[in-house]
Amino acid sequence: MKTRLLFLSLFLAVIAFGFAVDDEPVKKILTQLDKYRAEYPQEKVHIHLDKPYYAIGDNIWFKAYVVNAEKNQLSNLSKILYVELINEKDSVKQSVMLDVKAGLAWGDFTLTDSLREGNYRIRAYTTWMRNFGNEYYFDKTISIGNSVSNNIYTDANYTFSKIGANNHKVVADIKYTYLDGIPVSKKEVTYDVQLNFRSVAKGKGTTDSIGNFKITFNNNQPFILKSGKILTIIKLEESMVSKIIPIKATSNDVDVKFFPESGDLVAGLRSKVAFKAVGADGLSIPISGFISDNSAAKVSEFETEHAGMGSFALFPEAGKVYTAHVKFEDGSEKTYPLPRVLPQGYVLSVNNLGPDKLIVKVQASQSVVSDSEVTLVAQSNGNTIYISKSKFDSRTLLAEVPKTRFPTGIIQFTLFSQQNEPLAERLIFMNHSDNLNLTLKSDKVVYSKREKVKINIDVKDHTGKPAVGSFSLAVTDESKTPYDENKETTILSNLLLTSDLKGYIEQPNYYFSGINDAKIKHLDNLMLTQGWRRFTWRNILANNFPNLSFQPESTVQISGSVRTITEKPVVGGKVTLLSSEGEVFMMDTLTDKSGRFNFPNLYFNDSTKFVIQARNAKGKKNVVIELDRTSPQLVTRSKNEAEIDVNINKTLDVYLKNSRNQFDNLVKNGLRNRSIMLAEVKIVEKKKLAKNSSNLNGAGNADNIITSEQLRSCLSLTQCLQGMVSGLVIQNGIAYLTRSMYSSFSGLVPMQLIIDGMYVDANFLDNINPIDVDAIEVLKSGGNTAIYGIRGGGGVLIITTKRGERNLNYSRYASGIASYNPKGYYKTRQFYSPNYANPKEQPEVKDLRTTIYWNPNIITDSLGKASVEFYNADGTGSYRAIIEGLNADGKLGRYIYKYTVE
Repeated sequence: MKTRLLFLSLFLAVIAFGFAVDDEPVKKILTQLDKYRAEYPQEKVHIHLDKPYYAIGDNIWFKAYVVNAEKNQLSNLSKILYVELINEKDSVKQSVMLDVKAGLAWGDFTLTDSLREGNYRIRAYTTWMRNFGNEYYFDKTISIGNSVSNNIYTDANYTFSKIGANNHKVVADIKYTYLDGIPVSKKEVTYDVQLNFRSVAKGKGTTDSIGNFKITFNNNQPFILKSGKILTIIKLEESMVSKIIPIKATSNDVDVKFFPESGDLVAGLRSKVAFKAVGADGLSIPISGFISDNSAAKVSEFETEHAGMGSFALFPEAGKVYTAHVKFEDGSEKTYPLPRVLPQGYVLSVNNLGPDKLIVKVQASQSVVSDSEVTLVAQSNGNTIYISKSKFDSRTLLAEVPKTRFPTGIIQFTLFSQQNEPLAERLIFMNHSDNLNLTLKSDKVVYSKREKVKINIDVKDHTGKPAVGSFSLAVTDESKTPYDENKETTILSNLLLTSDLKGYIEQPNYYFSGINDAKIKHLDNLMLTQGWRRFTWRNILANNFPNLSFQPESTVQISGSVRTITEKPVVGGKVTLLSSEGEVFMMDTLTDKSGRFNFPNLYFNDSTKFVIQARNAKGKKNVVIELDRTSPQLVTRSKNEAEIDVNINKTLDVYLKNSRNQFDNLVKNGLRNRSIMLAEVKIVEKKKLAKNSSNLNGAGNADNIITSEQLRSCLSLTQCLQGMVSGLVIQNGIAYLTRSMYSSFSGLVPMQLIIDGMYVDANFLDNINPIDVDAIEVLKSGGNTAIYGIRGGGGVLIITTKRGERNLNYSRYASGIASYNPKGYYKTRQFYSPNYANPKEQPEVKDLRTTIYWNPNIITDSLGKASVEFYNADGTGSYRAIIEGLNADGKLGRYIYKYTVE
């Protein structure tokens, strides 16, 4: 078989200098890719957390890096970032909106005692990223334990068996223990097994003498109901404790898939075939075995190398059918079919294991060789790196390409036909080890408790030159927060790898820590089994680009339109924006010829609420306000479900015991309020009247309260209020108290009308639809009206409109007025770091902190240097400092430093 070199190579370096490409198909490829890159610039987000797991009562400290996907440089596109804490029910429990400056932001979450222990997610995205799907978002699973109100630990193990073809039997063995390890014996347990939120089994029983409890259930819909949870309640002497135990799988089935190197097995063309074995819980399974053809001849052998992946060589023959005979660790065996062999086609292979050069080989079937011409394109994040065009005069084309032509990161090689049809594809990962070289060095190697530590930071690029960059540093007590570096989501593994690949990546940082030849090969297996997700060539070349429903957010704005009740735009109408709560705002504007208005460049915190009032050009209020609103981002199932921890208590045992000791110590010294919500106690609370009231005395503190139930058959408020409240009368549509009508001092003084915090005219009462009213608070006595000063002289009517839990941010309840509670900027809190040089820092209180120091805003100077100072806690052992960040050129860096405290 003859081979020849692909000499017709056009590189990006040539194209960038204005070299004219005359070939029309190549022109189209370049033009379309350039168009995509220019019109649809991609963003990535990385979140650096201070530690890998938490407990109720902790703070989650984080720094966000928003970069452009093209070069990993800090993004100037989006100025607003959304970061969410999501629970196991895919419900957003906390959310912050951060002001992104030069691609950087930082924030925190407080884990209040209203949260349950469990597996949570940190999700982060910009509005612009919503155009391309939530698979591009930063999404990380974290474990949160409860050491305060949690008195019971659980340890669950599952075993599986099959009953018939589609019925799986699951046995859950759960061990209940107290915090000190003593078994919870002879206690009643009730349980509810739920799969995909559907109850499939319920029952009750009793733990045995060593705290064990067994639950057995069947799943006769294994293809639909794949995961879920077990809700258990164990009855103790004085309380009942609720525990939720995740179900990650209902079978021990293993999915084994085979991936020919460039997509297909082609008869007569030798190929590399990768494979991946994954259990029903989403985690990898080690396997081994051999490949046979339909004559039972053994043609190849295979064995997993890392994370259920491996590869083998195969020479497929026409008419042959190939089968994989797989052997599992327990000795069981199963067969799986390989992809069918195509009679003709192309195979693209890339050897990335050499030190200096890529070896690119294109093989073609004899039937497609004659006068066929192919184009090979390599791109990275939308940048064309390599183009090569050649005509076959033999069945194999070969090229050696210097690795220096490619940047660090994922490279996508695609082979095109003369008609620009994609024929084959191959991903590789290029690592030039050109990341930032970070070093940390402390002034001592061994410290004492509460001793002052100074760490010097030195950053250089891969050439040894000082690097100016932005970094975040977390120092933790390693003896209380042990972690697995391979499983971490680091700035390297996220921005260079997982953010560009489809599906779940197990142990992503394994490929970036302690790099050796074996890990390079393992990473190449990953490239063979995972798919590129940024775009597909067929869509690009067919002008099938994403629909842009969202624009990049640079500032917060409140906009909308004003129209008449007959749907005509109100031109030249006055619109006033007032804050009813939080920061003080008052501004106005006029509507344009389309009836639209806009309040741009607003900056307010997340506790600010607004009232918007509109009038037409003649000052009349009979208009309707429509606000522009962006629909909230839906929460979809996490792609990282394989990371769910079934036994959080067991995993976090050391951390939770320290957290409990820390809490007890603070309570003992009167430094923490011990008003903790007990999960095992059911409290029935009467619903508060006027829940969202703006009453300055506090919701419900009024002389009379009229509820929505009392207004159910009401046609107008003036009609219903007449005679409903003693001492309140209505005249000409205005509410008065009888005391002011007959006062010889002040004359006729109407009651002050307040709607959702907005002070409105007294004659506005009948503009409100009674159906929209949640409650009316009537303030008559001097004790209740005094807080309103002169405005409350005639009494006060506080009207709270209905605001459903899912739509609290906007309410249009009457003509010409609307309330609006938009998301405001979160004001990040300062990390507390004690100063033990100050004797007032209460030395008698034990310092059991796990996060010793957190600094999200470290900027190195022109010499690439910076330094930080802080004090150790009372914990002894190894302390771990992790720094992450990047410079202006998009070069990334991460470094781990340890020192000892005795």
